[in-house]
Amino acid sequence: MAERKQEPTVVLGATGSTGRRVAALLREAGRPVRAASRSGDVRFDWADRATWEPTVAGAGAMYLMAPHELPVDPEFVRCAVESGVRRLVLLSSMAIELMGDDRLMAAERTVRESGAEWTIVRPNWFNQNFDEGVFAAAIGAGELAVPVGDLRQAFVDADDIAAVAATALLEDGHAGRSYEVTGPESLSFADALALIGAKTGREIRFHGESADYVAAMTGFGVPREQVLSELPGFEALRAAGDGAPTDVVRTVTGRSPKPFAAYVAQADFSAAG
Repeated sequence: MAERKQEPTVVLGATGSTGRRVAALLREAGRPVRAASRSGDVRFDWADRATWEPTVAGAGAMYLMAPHELPVDPEFVRCAVESGVRRLVLLSSMAIELMGDDRLMAAERTVRESGAEWTIVRPNWFNQNFDEGVFAAAIGAGELAVPVGDLRQAFVDADDIAAVAATALLEDGHAGRSYEVTGPESLSFADALALIGAKTGREIRFHGESADYVAAMTGFGVPREQVLSELPGFEALRAAGDGAPTDVVRTVTGRSPKPFAAYVAQADFSAAG
């Protein structure tokens, strides 16, 4: 393995699901880490340009991601590259073209045009959505609505996403690659909830139709217009059919991806909701 000089690697979102795992893996490998977030060791805020240059100055590589509601600002990426960052690993997502995710499509264009070495990590639905992410409140309430019917998806663990990203940051040979990262098997949401229900000892009902999703999301306070605007993307995903597992985790990292049942066995759902 050819390693880069021991310049710091910036990890954005370093307190989040993937960021904290990427930072931990880099530290285990002996790489200096600059853990950046609004509440991390290094304060970074997309809305505060005064935090940008101190975050990237002197760094050689960066794990690049933005919270769900925010774009990856091309001006920040330009600042990073001009400051000496030569390797970018972007957290994106699978099926962004189908879902019409303009934010992440723009982010991918930005890193490809940055002039730095780039790798794009495109994971499927996170396992951790169910215990620490967007589905946690619904899991706690005993009902989850996602308008995908019985569509099967290869849910992927955040540990495996982080392992792919960290490998791309630490090793050569990944420049110019887009990696679609999945778990080892495809499950429906109902299947996933059945496994979680067996672990927690309570029923968690799944509602897979658009009307269920609209009712659930507006009930959580999301504006109806916003919810309705998301439906065409889900309909396109559903029309595309079941998602198939890829071999990316094993190919890139040399280890087997974590099955969903193993994630459920390790996860703590007591705080969900």
